Amino acid sequence: MVGVIISLLVTIFVVKVLLKKMKAQFVLLFGGLILLTAAVIMDMCGLLPGGAQILPKGVKSTGFVGFDLFKAISSLMSSRLAGIGLLIMSAAGYSKYMSMIGASAIMADYLSRPLRVFKSPYIVLSMSYIVGAVADLFIPSASGLAMLLMVTMYPVLVKLGASRLSAAALIATVSCLDMGPTSGAANYAAQVAGMDTMTYFIEYQIPVGIVVTIAVAVLHFFTQRYFDAKDGDKANEVDLSVVKNDDLDAKGAPSWYGILPTIPLVLLIVFNRFVIDSVKLDVPTAMFISFAISMVCELIRKAPKEVLAQGMEFFNMMGKQFATVVTLVVAGELFAKGLIATGTIDYLIEATKNLGLPAYAIMIVVVAFISIASVVMGSGNAPFYAFAPLVPDFAKEFGVSTILLLMPMQLSTGLARVMSPITAVVVAVAGCSGISPFALVRRTAIPMTGGLIVMIVMTIILN
Repeated sequence: MVGVIISLLVTIFVVKVLLKKMKAQFVLLFGGLILLTAAVIMDMCGLLPGGAQILPKGVKSTGFVGFDLFKAISSLMSSRLAGIGLLIMSAAGYSKYMSMIGASAIMADYLSRPLRVFKSPYIVLSMSYIVGAVADLFIPSASGLAMLLMVTMYPVLVKLGASRLSAAALIATVSCLDMGPTSGAANYAAQVAGMDTMTYFIEYQIPVGIVVTIAVAVLHFFTQRYFDAKDGDKANEVDLSVVKNDDLDAKGAPSWYGILPTIPLVLLIVFNRFVIDSVKLDVPTAMFISFAISMVCELIRKAPKEVLAQGMEFFNMMGKQFATVVTLVVAGELFAKGLIATGTIDYLIEATKNLGLPAYAIMIVVVAFISIASVVMGSGNAPFYAFAPLVPDFAKEFGVSTILLLMPMQLSTGLARVMSPITAVVVAVAGCSGISPFALVRRTAIPMTGGLIVMIVMTIILN
């Protein structure tokens, strides 16, 4: 019980500091070190019967417990950098390069063109969400995809009669389902679940994702039509002083460049156990192959010096992802390690068992907790990376599938963060369209809440 009280106090402290927009990496690392130190002190006082397990399994002690606290960080960093870290960095690097050479803009334009044949603005809105969800599989940056769609899809929607608020709300939500092999969170979830990325994507994410996508599209139809009728002219009011003209364009690239962003996904779909099982590709390898193909395409039409200079953006983005996402993964795991070391998780598991809750009730509680954390923090990554490492042991104790708890957690963070007025994609879309972020989340809350409910129901049905 002492460990639970300490963990609760540290968690409250961590959440309060995160709400002040402090860097999550340092906050979680600091919180994790405090918890691990507390575990060591509790062990010295005889309060931990099993001893303080502050190092990951298989990692040898330095011989001094003070150094072991930092050995825990270095061992987590080395293991994650070689695995999920490289995957996240390569996917982000390729996405950035596609944007640099204009391929992402061309693909987004292609995807939005079929919508122009429809005359009903709300039917177009619903279909636009589905198109955006497909584009999200190839352009995993929520803010990046939103900005591309603000240039390509937003004018089409407004011209067809949708209000500015409706169009902006739709675009802000297209990346709410964090799915596919190019998603860092999805890859991390697959690794935690002990399966390859494509198995997680095809067997688990797609069946749930298709139904949730349709449900959110339908909810957008009714929600935006209702609010447009209720708001009247206010639905088109914008602050012209903050509206900015984006320079996102094709950068003179040929029209066939629109296929380049799809190459990694095509490679991963073809070369795996579902299609050609004699050749297996992992995500980083697919990204590097696609990057090489894209550079060859660029060398055909540009001077080598220019192409190589632009190609460095791939590696620059990899470095940025290490500094932001990979360090966040490590910090989250250290914090989770601290919760385990103090005996908090074991205590919570036993307490939950005594309540006699069924597996699905536990899943709903977990999803509710992490969804609220995502809305409050304005980020899905921080709470997910902090608590995902705990899921396998938690699921084992309750005799349920890891996926039953892990996948809803991972998908709920994307759905919930779009209901936060401080999340990056909402702020970006609001700033680009001259609309208040609070007015925007008023329009996104119903579709996202409905999506969460449908996601939970589908997970229960399929598992």
